[in-house]
Amino acid sequence: MFSFFKKDPTKKLKKQYDRKLEEAMHAQRNGNIKGYAMITAEAEAIWDKVVELEKKA
Repeated sequence: MFSFFKKDPTKKLKKQYDRKLEEAMHAQRNGNIKGYAMITAEAEAIWDKVVELEKKA
């Protein structure tokens, strides 16, 4: 009945994902390739959570 009051859990994760990708881009531009790879892996883990939550919904 009041499902429109519930927050979308994927929205927060998508914002985290976007921030991680931006952080990774800055690391890559600064020449920190190892940091870029680590941050990108973290972003991919967040995206996997988003996909999992969307499948449940």
